[in-house]
Amino acid sequence: MGVSLTQPAARHIASQLASRGKGIGIRLGVTTSGCSGMAYVLEFVDELQPEDQVFEDHGVKVIIDPKSMLYLDGTELDFVREGLNEGLQFRNPNVSAECGCGESFTV
Repeated sequence: MGVSLTQPAARHIASQLASRGKGIGIRLGVTTSGCSGMAYVLEFVDELQPEDQVFEDHGVKVIIDPKSMLYLDGTELDFVREGLNEGLQFRNPNVSAECGCGESFTV
């Protein structure tokens, strides 16, 4: 299945990469954290690692390491504005529960 981006998410990420002035995409990963056990990690990518899996949607690359892919397969990233708040939203079909604050999840 892989990982996909909505058009608003792709526009937002492309804008951030352009503002930064360099980078080939973003890395999406997971780390052990929070009250539910796992949290998403996003960072800019300047150089691919040999084991990286690359997904491209609307001209933007999302790079994922193999360990994180186990938890992220099928995830869609969207960019959402709600009132004064805006940010990337993760629609991950593998999530079985999330903490109340939305910072961490369980698979």
